[in-house]
Amino acid sequence: MSEGDAGNLAVIALLCDLPQSTLTRAANNCRWRSYSANEQIIDRQSEATDVFFVGEGRARVVNYSISGREITLDDIGTGGHFGELAAIDGQPRSASVMALTRCSVAIMSQEHFLQLIDENPSVALKVMRGLASIIRNSTERIMDLSTLAANNRVQADLLRQALNNRDGDNSASISPIPMHADIASRVSTTRETVARVMNDLARQGILERQKNVLVVQDVSRLQEMIEEVRGE
Repeated sequence: MSEGDAGNLAVIALLCDLPQSTLTRAANNCRWRSYSANEQIIDRQSEATDVFFVGEGRARVVNYSISGREITLDDIGTGGHFGELAAIDGQPRSASVMALTRCSVAIMSQEHFLQLIDENPSVALKVMRGLASIIRNSTERIMDLSTLAANNRVQADLLRQALNNRDGDNSASISPIPMHADIASRVSTTRETVARVMNDLARQGILERQKNVLVVQDVSRLQEMIEEVRGE
């Protein structure tokens, strides 16, 4: 991808509705960089305030416990962005970001990002909705960690993924199949617990592995299981 190519930024969900002239100006205010798989993109506590747009590839937002255990906060694929928190409030980074695959990202300075928000209300609204989603998801995860047993947290994580990947009224297809270690990292449990829960759900006919896709055949049933333990 070449620097300053507005076509590359057109895949970014935050920017895709901008007029071509605005997209071109935004592209000219970015620099492009490629990262190899497993290479760190952002270091937690870094004082840099740039915003990153993923033109190609997949990155993971992580944090670490006092004992050094990695906690996955989010995965961001092509068309996503990250780094806006530090750009908005000027504080150090709240999490680290690493490339899961080879990534090509456009990097925009804090100054240009804030100018983009100021001049384009549609972008500002998308940013606010994204931040609201982060808050809601964080609140839900805190409640899950505080109130749900490990097996129920695994079920809740699978439900969140299913709701984001529906392909029918009551089914969903999650691709690629999530790794046990990744789910365990998100919900603070062991890979063995994740494997046991997924096997139990498969025996109940709720999950089915199909090549490189995890099919949730009964989203409603999975949702009922979580609502029952949450007392909803």
